[in-house]
Amino acid sequence: MINHTPDHWLAVAREAARIAGEHLLNPAKDGRAVITDKQRDVKIAADVSAESIILNYLQEHSAFSILSEEKGFMARSDPRWTWIVDPLDGSLNYMRGIPLCCISIALWKDNEPFLGVIYDFPRKELYAGIVGKGAWCNERVIKPSEVSKRDKAVLCTGFPVNSDFSSENLTAFIQQIQHYKKIRLLGSASLSLAYVASGRADAYMENDIMIWDVAAGLAIASSSGCSLSVRNGNKPHSLHIAVFSRSFE
Repeated sequence: MINHTPDHWLAVAREAARIAGEHLLNPAKDGRAVITDKQRDVKIAADVSAESIILNYLQEHSAFSILSEEKGFMARSDPRWTWIVDPLDGSLNYMRGIPLCCISIALWKDNEPFLGVIYDFPRKELYAGIVGKGAWCNERVIKPSEVSKRDKAVLCTGFPVNSDFSSENLTAFIQQIQHYKKIRLLGSASLSLAYVASGRADAYMENDIMIWDVAAGLAIASSSGCSLSVRNGNKPHSLHIAVFSRSFE
């Protein structure tokens, strides 16, 4: 890693997230202006401005490639390592003043999670994790819950923007979730994973979710000790994922 430690790169991701978070807390007058509104996917000006802040910081402080929601893939001199960035996960929540949104920055090595940062800037909660070392929220160690049965578990899930809302698929979705005690749809995959990693929820599942929505959350959930299942999705850069506090009965 060019003679730098994982802690160094975690600090880089944290600082990039903090700078962008301050910007999003004090946006320009047009920060919530809609740029594109296609079917169920909304992009606002804040997505672009926060992304610019994060990418500029990462490019200044590393030579790693970057995959970002808005800019796509940017190859650089060290191909084994890739930053994966969602500058504003929960754009519609942010636009409507619902305080369930965050910044997601991950570093993956050889297509595997290595470390991640999720900054819940409305609450000033910064989740971080290094795979194999540990996970934290504002420097406090976090762990998943002790829940191991579906009928006792709180499941976070959602409908990605490219979901099929046919009656057949919605019925299959209900059959998949109906055995959980409670269901929560936060509108932010990143926060959902942070909540599972820290014990606020017990499981997260979503199909065809885009990798930038979950890259940091998967790193943090793995770091905290969660059980992960990750498969390639049906769309480019999408994943089928299931994350549990532990192996469920």
